[in-house]
Amino acid sequence: MTDEPQPQSQQPDQSTPPKAERPKRTGWRRLIPTWRMVLGTVVVVVLLVVGGFFLGYSLVQIPTSANALATKQSNVYLWADGTVLARDGEVNRENVDLSRISKDGQHAVLAAEDRDFYTESAVDPMAMIRAGWNTATGKGKQSGSTITQQYVKNYYLAQEQTVTRKVKEFFISIKLDREKSKSEILEGYLNTSFFGRGAYGIQAASQAYFGVDAAGLDPARAAYLASLLNAPSQYDVVAHPENRPAAEARWNYTLDGMVKKGWLDAGERAGLKFPKVKASTVSTGMSGQRGYVVNIVRDYLVKNKIVDEEELGRGGYRITTTLQKGKQDAFVKAVDDQLMSKLDKENNPVDRSVRAGGAAVDPKTGKVLAMYNGIDYVKQYTPNATRRDFQVGSSFKPFVLAAAVQHHSETQDGRTIRPSTIYDGTSERPVRGWSGGDYAPENEDHRSYGPITVREATDKSVNAVYAQMAVDVGSDKVKDTAVDLGLSSATPELIASPSIALGVAQASPLDMAEAYATLANHGRRATYTLVDRVTKGGKDTVELPERRESQAVSREAADTTTSVLRGVVENGTATAAQAAGRPAAGKTGTAEEDRAAWFAGYTPDLATVVAVMGQDPKTAKHVPLYNAMGLDRINGGGAPAEIWAQFTRDALKGRPVRDFDLQLQPGADVSEAPTDQSSDEPGTGEPSDGATDDSSATPDPSGSGTPGQDGGTSPTEPGGDDGGTAPTGPATGGATTEPGPTGGDDGGGGSDDGGTGDDDGGAGGGPGPGGALGGLTATPRRP
Repeated sequence: MTDEPQPQSQQPDQSTPPKAERPKRTGWRRLIPTWRMVLGTVVVVVLLVVGGFFLGYSLVQIPTSANALATKQSNVYLWADGTVLARDGEVNRENVDLSRISKDGQHAVLAAEDRDFYTESAVDPMAMIRAGWNTATGKGKQSGSTITQQYVKNYYLAQEQTVTRKVKEFFISIKLDREKSKSEILEGYLNTSFFGRGAYGIQAASQAYFGVDAAGLDPARAAYLASLLNAPSQYDVVAHPENRPAAEARWNYTLDGMVKKGWLDAGERAGLKFPKVKASTVSTGMSGQRGYVVNIVRDYLVKNKIVDEEELGRGGYRITTTLQKGKQDAFVKAVDDQLMSKLDKENNPVDRSVRAGGAAVDPKTGKVLAMYNGIDYVKQYTPNATRRDFQVGSSFKPFVLAAAVQHHSETQDGRTIRPSTIYDGTSERPVRGWSGGDYAPENEDHRSYGPITVREATDKSVNAVYAQMAVDVGSDKVKDTAVDLGLSSATPELIASPSIALGVAQASPLDMAEAYATLANHGRRATYTLVDRVTKGGKDTVELPERRESQAVSREAADTTTSVLRGVVENGTATAAQAAGRPAAGKTGTAEEDRAAWFAGYTPDLATVVAVMGQDPKTAKHVPLYNAMGLDRINGGGAPAEIWAQFTRDALKGRPVRDFDLQLQPGADVSEAPTDQSSDEPGTGEPSDGATDDSSATPDPSGSGTPGQDGGTSPTEPGGDDGGTAPTGPATGGATTEPGPTGGDDGGGGSDDGGTGDDDGGAGGGPGPGGALGGLTATPRRP
């Protein structure tokens, strides 16, 4: 044995239990982060956010000077040849102290834009996140900016929607909030905001819209100005009366906010009425046609999202329009020569209400080549070429015919509708096949035509024929065809019903010019354009919408319609248009109670629409044009057609005369007899009160005739306006020698035993077999 100590084996400490080994994570549990991982990630993110905040705060400085708005440029509008048409965009702004802005003015803006301005921080992160989410999810572009942020954007930064600009805005706003008081920031915001009409700042806006200083703003007017900040030009109820409901809704929202914040007494708010906004006042640089053109082009750029409204308001753009100065001058001269020079405003009160509007479009390209909007933008603010508040009258009828050919439509008794198809032209004849109630439109002066072809009914603008044709085609199809040709789907009163054929729709001359240009271009529509090129800074070209073309209706439908409209110019209601000296097609139209007269026409090279309108110069109410120019009536074949002819002749001077190249509907000139007892069987109503039919007689295949001119006794030329003897039925008050024809659906003509006709040439004293008494009547519209 050795005396060396032996190594002792180590025994486990029985008092301390051994450590349990942590089980390994298996399966799906391995995908779930541990709390340590989560905590670590949160800590890292927080450190990054905090670090990024302090880094951004230290790097972003408040600019030492204002943005380019202080040296804002004009926008330059050019004719198609590059010469200057007009300049706009001079800065209209007068900075005022907050003390010179009424409390109502201040509170209204806060109620509309940022109700918690005085208590909130410079930025609202939650609002920014919410706005970003709404924009990303398609709920509309929204602002998450406080008034402080908006002021920073207006005064220090540009308007581009970029991440960099938003980051700068965020940090500058925080710093500015520390350096300036809330009152200073609000004052700056109110002096830099854009209110439309070229007005920057609430002082300029108060003068532009109400003619008062900002210190005199009451709650109603202050709320209107505050509402403009949401959509400056669109909420201008003078320039855009169609947007008044939206403007009033925003106005009410602002006032309700003022009450909610305790800035306005609820009783006072209840008694407030929407304020009267004055017409725009502009510099003489916008006189004549220039101001109209500038505003129409501005609206076109904004509506088509070519340039943002606020950015356009800041200026610096060169906009080359499609308008040709020579043609524009020719349009103005034609209106002056054929209309304005013939008015006696001193001695004839009606002449003071006469307005004119028109537009000319190149059928091939859709380019608007000229417009007439009024005598002077400074004197008459409303642009007559683009307004949609007057009925177009019978100038709508060609769309019915185009729809009939396009859809291969048939009459109620199964005959294909062609220019030669015979209809019953009896005035106040109830339409057949319409489920919406009785409708029996009157012809002009209650005049009845009896059996008449579609071509002749177009020449004479016979309402009874076209109302029935609209039902035969389907008024919904007529509406769709009108929109396809060029009318806006939002056209007021463009409603699918028989009355659509009579032109109750309220389209603008520019809308109608585009539609007629489509007919001139063989049914191929080139959407109208007013702008050829947009640049900024002399080099940056702004992208324009892609030019769109489509076949709106078949060539057969368009060309057949053109062939019929040529007859209107050659021997119908628009013979004055022949003075253009070129092959032409067109249609006249008159609104209800002669409030407007139209001529819409075209050559192969130019489509032009002219409207003469009645509007009270003081109240802006639509008024009849009876006795205007010393005439009993103003109709489309008068001044509108004469203006059209002179303008077309001068605008196309020097260009070769071209005829129409037409491909017609098969059988377009083949006469088809109506079947017995059909819904369109011709009656034999005569002209009212001895009115003379100035057309040649049209034989009735059934053996009865239409009214002749001289009261002849031929089987095909029965008694005329003097009530002579007629083998087949009476003229007004004339006697019969033989039984008349079977009564049609309205009892037109004599009774079945040859009774005398009614004194107004409408339905007879009683219906024939299978006939029905006349239904409701509609207001007559003239050619």
